[in-house]
Amino acid sequence: MKGSNLNSHSASHLDSHLDPQRGRIHSIETCGTVDGPGIRFVIFTQGCRLRCQYCHNPDTRDPHGGKAVTVDELIQEIRKYRTYMKYSGGGVTVSGGEPLLQPEFVREIFRQCQAEGIHTALDTSGYPDFERSKPVLDHTDLVLLDIKSFDPKTYHQVTQVSIEPTLHFAKYLSEIHKPVWIRFVLVPGLTDAPDNIAGVAQFASSLSSVERVDILPFHQMAAYKWEMMGYHYLLKDTPTPTAEQVQQAVDIFGQYGLSVS
Repeated sequence: MKGSNLNSHSASHLDSHLDPQRGRIHSIETCGTVDGPGIRFVIFTQGCRLRCQYCHNPDTRDPHGGKAVTVDELIQEIRKYRTYMKYSGGGVTVSGGEPLLQPEFVREIFRQCQAEGIHTALDTSGYPDFERSKPVLDHTDLVLLDIKSFDPKTYHQVTQVSIEPTLHFAKYLSEIHKPVWIRFVLVPGLTDAPDNIAGVAQFASSLSSVERVDILPFHQMAAYKWEMMGYHYLLKDTPTPTAEQVQQAVDIFGQYGLSVS
């Protein structure tokens, strides 16, 4: 379930680089089940540099949108769900938008969560200010790394940015042996080419700490948001992948020894 009773602050612009105790979020989901293990308290941060064709949260793009909150406000809310998290093996996930656009803010959320024994997961595209983002990983138990494509041209077509920062970030996670779940959105006619899937699989299999791969079938659930916001939605005629298409992707990842869910 989504929703929050967090109060908005009056500041219309907020720089979490200057104040790690404050950040901008879009919303929270108090009992999420798809963004990491167990029942999760999911925080959707505001701001993203990618322009993914299938983005299901296009309203998180603007870094000055959403609402300003403090870490203390979030922690007070999180504590209300500790029982659910404890008995399900869950925790707190920070998603977006792109959380690593507010690295100091996210680091402080995770630091306080870990101090209370709460598992932390970071859902990221791996397209951060790399040096500013590294300290976040000191308090991150699991990274959910979105790899949109492996072919550079397709990646740029999907996101309007380069793939290189994501690959660099992934290799660093491997170097420090940070647990990773790879997330791959399967979009018919866009990311579903067997060679592209094999590229993602081969790269993922070269990393030291990938625990599993989540294949996320494309859907049209966010189309209404794009329409409401006046954005041109290029995938309005794209179908959801068939069971056979999903299984083909599962089989390709499996050929590289990766566990798929």
